[in-house]
Order: sequence, then C-alpha cells, then structure tokens
Amino acid sequence: MMDRNDGLASARQCLIRSAGWTTQDVGLGRIVGEVLAVVYLNELPSSLDDIGDSLGLSKAAVSIATRQLDKYGLLKRVRNPGDRKTYYRVTDHFAAALQHGILEMVRAKLQGAKEVLDQADRHLEGAGESAEKNFISGQIKRARGIRDRTDKLLNNPLMRFLR
Repeated sequence: MMDRNDGLASARQCLIRSAGWTTQDVGLGRIVGEVLAVVYLNELPSSLDDIGDSLGLSKAAVSIATRQLDKYGLLKRVRNPGDRKTYYRVTDHFAAALQHGILEMVRAKLQGAKEVLDQADRHLEGAGESAEKNFISGQIKRARGIRDRTDKLLNNPLMRFLR
C-alpha cells in the first residue's frame, strides 16, 4: 500500500511531467512547463533554488524558463523583505494570462507559417512545369487556406470579446 506522502509526490510528479510534455509539444520546451507546474503546485512563492532542487535543474536553466514565463505573464516576481532572493508565484489572473500567452504564441506561429508558405511559393516560381510542381503548389494553397481560416478564427470579434 502506498503511503500518503508517496501518493502526493507521485501526483505532483505526474502533473509536472504532463506540463513539461505539453509545453514541449507546443514548442516552448519541456523545462518551461515543468517550472510552471512546480510554481503552480507550491502554496508559497518559489525561489530559483527551490524550483531547481525540485526538478534537478541548474539555476541558469530555471532562470531562463522563469524569464520566459514572466514574459508571457504567467509568473509574477515577488520579494520577501530582508531576503535578497527573487521568488515566483503564478499570476493572480493565471487563466487569462495562460489564454493570452497561448493565443499570442499561436498568432506568432501563424505568421511564421505565412512567411514559409510565401517563401515556398517564390521558390516554385523558378521551377519548371511538372506534375510535382502542380502537386506541391496545390498543397501550399491548401495549407494557406487552413492557416488563413485559423487566423480568421483567432481574430473573430467573438474571440476578442471572450478575451
């Protein structure tokens, strides 16, 4: 039978790993998600040392991740009077910040996709006529349609209202 502390530690590790996989899947890197989960799951603000110890990471790696999370508005820096360390906690409006951060990341990815599709089109201009060129051109057009519909959805007035 698992004792209570083992169960808590297992649940915590499960959540931390899942957060890492999720942020890795969306291109932010595993450490960012793991750091966010450690801070989220701590009742008290966490220092870089606390986070690093929890994850077995260097202070430098944790610092890079916390800066990125701070930039997205997901973490907030806090200070304890008389203590020189910087501590972190999740922002007061975590859900809104998470939603905003994800939307901004998706918008940036959509812009990057547009640039890649435009570049691919320019490369095709110099290619001779062939069935392969027509196929690739059609796939680019199809991808551009998906990208444009996604962009319209994200910029829909209803989506802006929900933000």
